[in-house]
Amino acid sequence: MPFSVNRRRLMQGAGATLGALSLRGFVIAQSEAVYFTHGVASGDPLADRVILWTRVLPGSGQAERIETTWQVAVDAEFTDIVASGVAATDAARDYTVKVDATGLQPDRRYFYRFLADGLSSSIGRTRTLPRGEVAAFRLGVASCSNYPQGYFNAYRHMAESDLDLILHLGDYIYEYPDGGYANPVALQELGRHVQPLGETLSLEDYRMRYGLYRTDGDLQLLHQRHPFVCVWDDHELTNNTWHSGAENHNPGEGDFFQRMRAARQAYDEWMPIRTHASGDQGPIYRSFQIGQLADLIMLDTRLHGRDRGLEYSTDLPLRSQVYDISEPSAVRPVSERDASQLPDTALQRINVPFDMNSGVAKPILDYDVISQLDAESLPAGWRYLPDLEGFIAGPLNAEERTLLGKDQEQWLQEMLQQSQKRGSTWQIIGQQVLMGKLFIPALSDEELQLNQLPKSRAALFKSMQSMAGQGLPFNLDAWDGYAACRARVQENMRRYAANPVVLAGDTHNAWAFNLRDEQKNTVGVEVGTPGITSPGMESFLPVQPAVLKTALMNSSPELVEVETQNRGWAEIEFTPQTMRARWHYVNTVLDRNFAVQSSEPLVCKVGERAFSSS
Repeated sequence: MPFSVNRRRLMQGAGATLGALSLRGFVIAQSEAVYFTHGVASGDPLADRVILWTRVLPGSGQAERIETTWQVAVDAEFTDIVASGVAATDAARDYTVKVDATGLQPDRRYFYRFLADGLSSSIGRTRTLPRGEVAAFRLGVASCSNYPQGYFNAYRHMAESDLDLILHLGDYIYEYPDGGYANPVALQELGRHVQPLGETLSLEDYRMRYGLYRTDGDLQLLHQRHPFVCVWDDHELTNNTWHSGAENHNPGEGDFFQRMRAARQAYDEWMPIRTHASGDQGPIYRSFQIGQLADLIMLDTRLHGRDRGLEYSTDLPLRSQVYDISEPSAVRPVSERDASQLPDTALQRINVPFDMNSGVAKPILDYDVISQLDAESLPAGWRYLPDLEGFIAGPLNAEERTLLGKDQEQWLQEMLQQSQKRGSTWQIIGQQVLMGKLFIPALSDEELQLNQLPKSRAALFKSMQSMAGQGLPFNLDAWDGYAACRARVQENMRRYAANPVVLAGDTHNAWAFNLRDEQKNTVGVEVGTPGITSPGMESFLPVQPAVLKTALMNSSPELVEVETQNRGWAEIEFTPQTMRARWHYVNTVLDRNFAVQSSEPLVCKVGERAFSSS
């Protein structure tokens, strides 16, 4: 926990002062030469090194350069120091300090700290990765930690667990303004308001938001006790980001690419991640070797090469018919094949309405009738229907669409080939979104409680009902919206990976899949972690959890397990023989007193590429 210092005292002095915003949620109570304001952290461990992080402010209140000494020891008393050095920081790096502590031994627990002007940071604990044979390695997997949704109780439980490494798969912060995507109880009773009050747009905004999150005692404790490997998802940037835009970047919010540069710089400053050679947090995909046991391959499925995500509301076309209008007195419908042989000036495509009055959808193809209609002027009982077949054959399966970008796809193939060459047992693919095929579930009016919903929401669910059973994805934001890219990646997984395990966050719910390619061949397994605080499907679908689970399992053959109502984290243990996955759920995020319920483990045995049936 950060100690407190007097804000007024720190803000005294002439010249270039730090300004109140530099405190980043840190409360000032007394005067010292320097202040370590946000704890310590470590990350991106290798067999001989690890990144160490802290933040330190000058007590003068002036924008002064600070030199710190860092130390790594085998004991918490620092009587046996094995590595040390000096690192400087200033306002240009938001007074964060990040060093790559080298010369360490593999598979060792270490203690570390920072010193400045006779004062010490808190003492952190970290661990290097092993070399050679490894008997067991335990990961804690987290994602979706939204400060104004409640307490980070799941982080506390992770901090108190025996883990070798934390994988944070994104949404470490959220970019929304105060009161946006927040739990009213967390705001009004727990006081978990965000800074800045507005949406994060500038470098200063993103720095403030990280600073606020890092004042949380549970998050500080987790960083202090375990090393991290992390990737961003969309909310470290802005909601539903892709390489050239985002759903939550709107007119009046400035240049998108400038905003992304600011978000990447703040991420690089505040996260214990190895800085890219370009000097900021450039491409974030990278890999780690866990001895001969596993290769950990971290992907960026959010920003680097991701094409714009599809949305049913805008990208699902209506059923239509092409007409040859070259002779106005003899307009005739033509097939798509014949239309391709005619000039564009001779063609007109018109949405086809369907007469639903008899209970059977009857297409109305009379040109003179339908050319005069639109959605507002349809006769009673007539409706435009979506062209599901055209959507599946067209945009959904477009060969050129990619979630990774061609360069990252190629890099992933090379990492899998290298893993095969060196004989690693497991290939762990850490990334943001679900790879397993998840289809729209069939749910009745009663199960959806449609008669209790507002008309607009009921209409949304009625549309969903009409698409159930048609082979359409439930979540186009995931790999399901990039089917051709997934097929290419899964082909490489089958060819080069001995035992692939995909890890995912993003959805706020717990998932397990037996992954299969388009020919139904087994590919590997996937585990999705629930959110730390962000609400899951229980906040969107008004369906009893057991009913929803059954519907999802019935619609999605790859799905092995799902839990849709609890927050928590995933624990994954690897041995040379098995991978064991289980989830730990906290019973509340609105009270500091909480209980934990753990699931039964799911087991994948070496060579099986699927979870065991027993």
